[in-house]
This record gives sequence, structure tokens and C-alpha cells, in this order.
Amino acid sequence: MKKLKVIYNIIYALLFILVLAILAVVILQRVSNNNWSLGGFRIFNVVSESMVPKYNIGDVLLSKTVDVKDIKIGDDVVYRGVEQSYAGKIITHEVIDIQNVDGKIQFHTKGIANDLEDPVVSQEQILGLVMGKIPVLSELGKLMTNIYAFYFIIFIPLVLLIFVQIRRTVANLRDRDDDDEDDDDEDEDEEEKKKHGRRMK
Repeated sequence: MKKLKVIYNIIYALLFILVLAILAVVILQRVSNNNWSLGGFRIFNVVSESMVPKYNIGDVLLSKTVDVKDIKIGDDVVYRGVEQSYAGKIITHEVIDIQNVDGKIQFHTKGIANDLEDPVVSQEQILGLVMGKIPVLSELGKLMTNIYAFYFIIFIPLVLLIFVQIRRTVANLRDRDDDDEDDDDEDEDEEEKKKHGRRMK
């Protein structure tokens, strides 16, 4: 029984951490619009096919804030678009050329599946350098696009976790009440013994 309890606690803890991690990623992305970073790191979802086959729709990428001078041709960068159809969007494309204009670095970028180059990207637009794809979150991200998968991966586990936590809390309260009752019974028994002792005298 003890082994089963240990296994149950481990599974419960892992499930709890997994659900919290997924929720944290989703909330951070949705609420912050990727304006926040943790230690210079950001997480992005791929929403177009412009970088296929390197990155596919639903892939989750990790980027890191770096000195723009360290960015090289061939690197993948994340930037905030400001012109044409890119305005206000978060873009992840490959650097195909770098120029220094009046002391300011400008990047020429393009999606590897695109025919046309992006509008010129200034150094101020750069949000970070792509460090790579996060496989686990990428697979979960793709599943999340399916409403049924969302319920099975997030909603149902979350409800189960809450239910288990409520049961644990109720069980702990009951145990505490039982302990209090046992203490009261012991006190009453002690009192009865004392009274009985006095009568014997």
C-alpha cells in the first residue's frame, strides 16, 4: 500500500506541474502579448508556414535577448513588425543580410518558404535570437488547436487535480476532528478515573 501511495503522489505531482506549466505558458503569451520576458527569454508560437520545413505551424520557439551586434547572417530572429502587413505582428524569420546605416544596424530578413524579403528591420525591432524549438510544448501546442484535445490535456486534468485537492483537504479536516474527539474522550476517561479514585478513598 505504501508503494502505491508513493507512486500516486509522484504521478499527482508530475501532473500538477505539467498542467501549471502549460497554463503558465498560455497565460504569459496571451496576457503579455510577448512584451514580458523571463531572464531575457521569451516563448513564441509559430502561426504561419513562412519557415517550413524548419518550423511548422504550432511549433513553440524559445528566443533570447542578445546584443544585436552578435546576430549573424543565417540566424533566425524574432522581431516586431512595423510596416505594411507586418505591422504589430511578431515575426520569426531568417537573417539574409546585415547593414550598418549611420551607426544603426539594419537587418534584411525573409521566411525561408517565402519568395519576397521582409521590410527592412531596425535594431530596435529585434526581440531576440531564436535558440530553438521546444519539442514537448510544440506537440502540446499543436494538440491545443483541437478543442477536444484542449479538454483532455488542460480542462479535465485541471478539474481532476482540483477534485483531488478538495478531497485531501476534507480528509485532513476529518482526521483533525477525529483527533480532537479522541483527545476529548481521553480527557473524559482521565476525569472519570480521578473521580473513581476519590470515591475509593
